[in-house]
Amino acid sequence: MASPSTSALSSAGGGSPSGFVRRWLPWILLIAAALILPSVLPPFRLNLLGRFLSLGIVALGIDLIWGFTGMLSLGQGIFFALGGYALGMHLQLTSLQPGQLPEFFGLYGVKELPAFWQPFNSAVFTFFCLWILPALVAGVLGFLVFRNRIKGVYFSILTQAALLVFFNFFNGQQKLINGTNGLKTDTARIFGALVGSDAMQRNLFWVTLLLVVLSWFLCRWLTRGRFGDALIAIRDDEPRLRFTGYNPTAYKTLVFAIAGAMAGVSGALYTVQSGIISPQYMAVPFSIEMVIWVAVGGRGTLIGAVLGAVLINYAKSLISEQLPETWLFIQGGLFLLVVTALPDGLVGWWTQGGPARILAMLGIAPLAPTYPEIDFDPAVQAEAEAVQSDPTPGGSP
Repeated sequence: MASPSTSALSSAGGGSPSGFVRRWLPWILLIAAALILPSVLPPFRLNLLGRFLSLGIVALGIDLIWGFTGMLSLGQGIFFALGGYALGMHLQLTSLQPGQLPEFFGLYGVKELPAFWQPFNSAVFTFFCLWILPALVAGVLGFLVFRNRIKGVYFSILTQAALLVFFNFFNGQQKLINGTNGLKTDTARIFGALVGSDAMQRNLFWVTLLLVVLSWFLCRWLTRGRFGDALIAIRDDEPRLRFTGYNPTAYKTLVFAIAGAMAGVSGALYTVQSGIISPQYMAVPFSIEMVIWVAVGGRGTLIGAVLGAVLINYAKSLISEQLPETWLFIQGGLFLLVVTALPDGLVGWWTQGGPARILAMLGIAPLAPTYPEIDFDPAVQAEAEAVQSDPTPGGSP
């Protein structure tokens, strides 16, 4: 009769109130904040929250390729900016009268709309381009890298080198995309409303929240089942997976392209809520910050990536308003804290004991666990009834 008791213990531990709270509290806080904050925050703060939620989508993509597949990309800013530029170019064109050109073209003597700008007059083309183009660029780059079995730190260095190439290229295209000045979007119109208006920004907040939830479900679906098992196998022991007959190149290319598409959607949402897209989003520090969001929130947890992006950026905004020169030190301290004491991030720390782990690190032993739910387990009750009906040791002969 030992096995029913063992199963009862495990089920009691997994279904205990404290376990339920540890598992679902991040979700409860996120949903409560999403429902309550829009009605209490001023427009400026709500706009910031919408921006940071949009960054949660690119963080989910990084968690997908780094937390589950073991590929640390330092170049997600490429795909983020591509999505932003696709939507920015469309909004530049839709805000003009027929025959007009964006204002910056006149500054450089451009008299005719360049050919690659013309398809962005179409909203349908732009909708598909803002996520398909980053996915294609990521897929091609990933295939060229993974087919040569480049991985680990070499993959990270290569993605950062690609980021620098794109940054310098976009930075120098003054005549074509306004170079370092970027493309403004807050004065454009969507469905007849000004993009920068409070009403439109509130609507964009809800759109962003919906897309964050859909992105989480997509990542959750991808990381479950055989595909998810293959990703984890690539992370833990890629040569062994290859030996069993699987082709890691196809899996890595596909998941890298998906992360690129998510970064493009994130960049487009961030562009219409920040009011501008420029090459600064292809700068190296921004892509490194993306990795820090995931590490602090909880690598391999998905929800931790979203929480990390929102909490860190909101903290950055609030602290920079008061002490603008201290944020870099705080950000570096957060990363050191995760590396040394919280390797699973905030979500991992919370689900594995939370405050009890801090007490244990300080030498305060936690209370011995009890399992009151065992008394209500059917298997335990049946065993107790059998003992009461037959008090002889070992039961009936």
